[in-house]
Amino acid sequence: MLPDVLNATSEHGSRVSIAAAEYVRMSTDHQQYSTANQSQAIREYAARHGFQIQKRYEDSGKSGLNLDDRQGLKQLIEDVQTGAAEFSTILVYDVSRWGRFQNADEGAYYEYICKRAGISVRYCAEQFENDGSPVSTIVKGVKRAMAGEYSRELSVKVFAGQRRLIELGYRQGGPAGYGLRRQLIDQNGLAKAELARGEHKSIQTDRIVLIPGPEEEIETIRFIYDAFVAQAKCEREIADSLNARGITTDLGRIWTRATVHQILINEKYIGNNVWNRCSCKLKGRRIYNPPEHWIRHDQAFESIVDEDTFRSAQTIISDRCKRYSDEELLDVLRGLLEQHGYLSGMIIDELEVGPSSSAYRTRFGSLVRAYELIGFNPDRDYRYIEINRALRRMYPDVVASTVRGIEEIGGSVRQDSETDLLTVNDEFTASLCLVRSHETMAGSYRWKVRFDAGLRPDITVAIRMNQMNSAVLDYYLLPRFEMEAEQVALAEYNGMALDAYRFDTLDMLFELAARSQLMEVSYGIGSRH
Repeated sequence: MLPDVLNATSEHGSRVSIAAAEYVRMSTDHQQYSTANQSQAIREYAARHGFQIQKRYEDSGKSGLNLDDRQGLKQLIEDVQTGAAEFSTILVYDVSRWGRFQNADEGAYYEYICKRAGISVRYCAEQFENDGSPVSTIVKGVKRAMAGEYSRELSVKVFAGQRRLIELGYRQGGPAGYGLRRQLIDQNGLAKAELARGEHKSIQTDRIVLIPGPEEEIETIRFIYDAFVAQAKCEREIADSLNARGITTDLGRIWTRATVHQILINEKYIGNNVWNRCSCKLKGRRIYNPPEHWIRHDQAFESIVDEDTFRSAQTIISDRCKRYSDEELLDVLRGLLEQHGYLSGMIIDELEVGPSSSAYRTRFGSLVRAYELIGFNPDRDYRYIEINRALRRMYPDVVASTVRGIEEIGGSVRQDSETDLLTVNDEFTASLCLVRSHETMAGSYRWKVRFDAGLRPDITVAIRMNQMNSAVLDYYLLPRFEMEAEQVALAEYNGMALDAYRFDTLDMLFELAARSQLMEVSYGIGSRH
């Protein structure tokens, strides 16, 4: 290891360059923190102090809140710990580029790993020398705390800005949903254009509101409410009726009890703008907020359903939500076991009036524990068989709706009749897989994604089912070059290394198809010149 001595000289009096590495990081904070600007400042510092930069580590477009998706810093730490580092000093622009860790000790820990290996960290734009003196230690600790506090303050400001826009009646993110469309308006409130699925506003002062969609979708929404409130039909009956008429959801899928229920409970159909039902701040866990923490603007949009009908639907739903004692919950299970001969979460959730499977998980810790209390110990996993059967029925519709989505944005797609592998714009391949939820003995949930070694698609679209395996929870677009193992086990929260690929809809896949198509067109234009 080369000695870390500033302005070192050889025995002949000539100056010796000290081997160093530079680390640069940029999120979206300010242009002053561009990696080019950081690198220039670092190299000027190196020239003044006799360092020769031999290696560069970079994290572009990465948040400094944690280490999860910062491959550059991860590689640097790994090189230090394995002895692969051929430098004695790491040069960083300032403390905040090392990280805006919410726990200041985390940033100190990574620096300590380097120091323990005999490699120092120097902050080139700071006014203190990182020499271990009491003053530098105190200043550095304050700087670390300030870096973390900056992110907290920024989060508060962003939340306040989003809250203000919601209270003004503007839509914040997410698809419009069945029966509605997103309308782009300018800063004066004048309508500009209707945004198609996957399109986003490009001018900062523009805003988005919701407007009623096509007449046939509006009629379907009103049919759902009328059937539920006036005709006393349950969600399952309504879904069956819609499917029999050949009507599909906004994603081109068949109707289920869950999709009908979501329409019946969503206030946007009476024009209310509601936000912050769930939140995930500073790369933390996603939490579901109580109603008193929701941000709302009533009558922000044109309503599709009148408020009296909507309130009547909520009353019906509320009346069904009886508070069951433990023994009453178990009696319901005994009745279902006698009726069906076995139990599963899907059987429980198909009850129109009664507790849901999640109620049993909450009360008893897990479904398995509830089963044990009534003496049900299946020697075969009926739930597994039933869920797999339902997923096999669902899969063709998922593939078909994905193909339609790509074609609607103008992309071309070929579907292999045997493997269902999708070739998009002759540029990349994608494979879709439905990933069932599995409850562990501890009551947590896991999703196992197996990659097809034979097909080797460029992108594996892992469609994660919810805890009851009754509806889609979210989507993971997993690129082959990032996935080294044959399978990956997803938890409820996976860190940015995996959750960076998580999306609530397939819009990102459609955007990739559109981008691929545009690149192909641009190459074609270039070739003619």
